[in-house]
Amino acid sequence: MAGKVFFSVSMSLDGFIAPESSEDLMGQQWMELQQWIFPLRFFRENLKLGEGGEEGRDNDIARETYERTGASVMGKRMFDAGEKMWPKEAPFHTPVFVVTHEKRDPWERPGGTTFHFVNDGIETALDQAREAAGDRDVRIAGGGATILEYVNAGLVDEFSIALSPVLFGSGIRLFEGVDASRVALEPVRSEPSSRVTHLTYAVHPR
Repeated sequence: MAGKVFFSVSMSLDGFIAPESSEDLMGQQWMELQQWIFPLRFFRENLKLGEGGEEGRDNDIARETYERTGASVMGKRMFDAGEKMWPKEAPFHTPVFVVTHEKRDPWERPGGTTFHFVNDGIETALDQAREAAGDRDVRIAGGGATILEYVNAGLVDEFSIALSPVLFGSGIRLFEGVDASRVALEPVRSEPSSRVTHLTYAVHPR
């Protein structure tokens, strides 16, 4: 259990990480929120979109996030949306543990991604992800409700936000319902690029 548990998300200036409806995930607001990552060389490589793409610090951060991740955990809502949108070769290339009440056999995809469906809570999913990740880190991939469960349970060591110059007005707010009495943050890094500001915090019990 040498690795950290972390999450890494893009967030609007007013605190939202996704639209309320999964049907709007490819809508204009969401595309603007994620616009910093689409031109990157790493993004093109990971989704097998061909050669080219931008280098630079944004690209380095995206690649570092991928390379540190040995396994991921996500909620059922994120999986349901992704199952419709991800290419056949899903972009994780590691084991993914889905917190759900649905009983389902593991779903193996080309390129090294296997989805495992965990029916007995977030801690069991994390234990399985830690074992699969080995010395690498476990990423809580989302969505917002799942991230919040792990934060409130004191199970997150660190998180990074790509703060994007976009306003949502409504949607899924990252820290809606956080138990602030239990969570203390320590700034680790603040790094602006031409498109977003990358913020990293260590998480400690208050």
